Amino acid sequence: MSEHAFSDAERAAVYRAIGERRDMRHFAGGTVAPEVLGRLLGAAHQAPSVGLMQPWRFVRITQGELRGRIKALVEQERLRTAEALGERTDAFMKLKVEGINDCAELWVAALMDNREPHIFGRRTLPEMDLASLACAIQNLWLAARAEGLGMGWVSLFEPQALAELLGMPAGAKPVAVLCLGPVTEFYPAPMLVMENWAEERPLSDMLFENQWGERQ
Repeated sequence: MSEHAFSDAERAAVYRAIGERRDMRHFAGGTVAPEVLGRLLGAAHQAPSVGLMQPWRFVRITQGELRGRIKALVEQERLRTAEALGERTDAFMKLKVEGINDCAELWVAALMDNREPHIFGRRTLPEMDLASLACAIQNLWLAARAEGLGMGWVSLFEPQALAELLGMPAGAKPVAVLCLGPVTEFYPAPMLVMENWAEERPLSDMLFENQWGERQ
């Protein structure tokens, strides 16, 4: 084992947070203490980013009226998505897809504006700014689980409409509405699995060696 490895207990805690992280839709209200929120945002800000561009921006939603307008945008997209699903429309409409009204904290994670000059690591893969933001969100998610808080990533919204609602500058793009806060319990498995919407595939299905589709 590497001399730089964590202790057994520390490693177990890291893997537990990863294994028990869930995309939460059910929240128990309450609040998130300022010092805890500070730790969570600090964890997000320590995410890796291509070219150290740190493209993440987080907007905290504290106005009830604004929270309601964001929920309305999500509901509009939920209905559009349901229509696009065809024969699965009824099943989709029965799913709980967000916890905007019930979560203690509501945040919007977005990409910064004026990203074009940042070409380090992005000349051929410009979407690496999005990958960097996703890493920040994942850091926040895992830290939240370690703190005993639930988090849900909501992507059912029209980006331009949400950007206008939040007064974002041209070029900035909202990527996630994040519901955060206390929960009564964590799902024992992904909610979509529990609701029989989808099945998890094993890791072995995703592993190739040397050539696409070739397995060891």
